[in-house]
Amino acid sequence: MIKYFDYAATTPCHEDVIKEMNKYWNENFGNPDSRSHEYGWKAEEAVENAKKIIATALKVEASEIYFTSGATEANNLAIKGFVNGISYNNKKIACLVTEHKCLIETLRDLNKTQQIPIDFIPVNSDGLINWEYFLNNIKEYSLVSIGYVNNETGVKQDISQIAKICRENNVKIHTDCAQAFGKIDINAREVDLLSISGHKIYGPKGIGVLFISKKPRVRIKAMMSGGGQQNNIRSGTIPTPLCVGMAKATEICLSKMNKNTSKFNDFQSFLIENLTKNDAFISINGSLEHKIPHILNLNIPYIEGESLIMRLKNFALSSGSACTSKSLEPSYVISAMHPEERELAHSSLRISFGIYTTFDDVKELLTALQKHIKELRELSPLWHMKKKNIDLQSIKWKK
Repeated sequence: MIKYFDYAATTPCHEDVIKEMNKYWNENFGNPDSRSHEYGWKAEEAVENAKKIIATALKVEASEIYFTSGATEANNLAIKGFVNGISYNNKKIACLVTEHKCLIETLRDLNKTQQIPIDFIPVNSDGLINWEYFLNNIKEYSLVSIGYVNNETGVKQDISQIAKICRENNVKIHTDCAQAFGKIDINAREVDLLSISGHKIYGPKGIGVLFISKKPRVRIKAMMSGGGQQNNIRSGTIPTPLCVGMAKATEICLSKMNKNTSKFNDFQSFLIENLTKNDAFISINGSLEHKIPHILNLNIPYIEGESLIMRLKNFALSSGSACTSKSLEPSYVISAMHPEERELAHSSLRISFGIYTTFDDVKELLTALQKHIKELRELSPLWHMKKKNIDLQSIKWKK
């Protein structure tokens, strides 16, 4: 059986979540916007209860919760809805250069189609925001989008401090919490807009949430025309089973959050200690001090990350975001962290832990990693040159 270490890409639906959703496929199948009969009333009650559960987890009001098809739609709605709404003041829309592809492409699309001025905020080599650049440019921004936790490295930004600076400069702030929700404590009241996803927390695929603050109020324009559901912010029939499933997944994750964090800390420490004690070249991509232990991104020089993954046939792993895995390009996240050493992006490996990961699984992965790293290194001419103390940077390669 293949051992799964790609929980940052998606998670299996928890059995208790499935049980809860099953109540609303056939028996209680009503449309929550059908207000004239019991079927609709029951569905509406279930959706409103789901909103309350998620709102409580985010420390906000249920009326500020809007269901979407996932975090990608929530991110698009947040950014494009803001730009086309009355809160936008024609200044730049900015995000970190390491943000999820859906955010980066949203900004690029706005710039191309509507000539909206945009900016990509650089990060330091540890993946944390470049504070000097941010502070020097903050007055040029109308909205800043900063992911709470990076999906490739697990690096956690100081959203509280970033949000404080944004508020002081009358700049709205959005945060993508797809990788943070259910893993760390989040106070959505600190920001103006916030996105989360169901399938990252053992809930169903096809459901996400956008929090839109009322205190202070931020106004966004709907991006879809339709029946005016959800206060005309996001039209379309609300999928009751998916909403209920996401709420149940939220309860499960929050109840086990501290226990899981402790367990994943042990897994992370075990891998780092055993991989680096006899190999001085292996390092961690991103700040170890400011990250969640659920995601571990390793830099393993002198091998190709994809080659290593191909050899690890009994393990489900990735070299970056699942949304960019079809591309042959190296991770833009790692490249942005190390612009002078872009080759590091070719030798990176992302390991992500989940509730079904066991210590035995981690031990098996360690053994396999050590074996295949050694084999691939022996096949690498760069490795042999390094062992002979040849300065690879000084070599003039022929094109």
